[in-house]
Amino acid sequence: QVQLVESGGGLVQAGGSLRLSCAASGRAFRTSAMGWFRQPPGKEREFVAAISWSGGRTYYADSVKGRFTISRDNAKSTVYLQMNSLKPEDTAVYYCAADPNLRQILRTLSSEYDSWGQGTQVTVSS
Repeated sequence: QVQLVESGGGLVQAGGSLRLSCAASGRAFRTSAMGWFRQPPGKEREFVAAISWSGGRTYYADSVKGRFTISRDNAKSTVYLQMNSLKPEDTAVYYCAADPNLRQILRTLSSEYDSWGQGTQVTVSS
């Protein structure tokens, strides 16, 4: 199993940027697809972005496409989420998650990810 710790959240004004990091431990990281999810206040957790184990494939929710970029550095066992042009509706707790099952298609359902971090709060003020 992969252990995950998110960092980089905070308070930012609309239009600003943040970069989230997810530090992983465990040998399964290098062969795990990774995802970022978020849970806005009072709402259910939703998919944000995913990246394949090699970094060669990525997939984004329509709501963040063109503004957010997911990347990974396997040598550092870290996944990143660069968030630009932030909007108040991006306010949420952001979670990273690992899918070690070597699937052909990147997954968007939270139930298909095995390991989760504790989350980091992102607040975007208007």
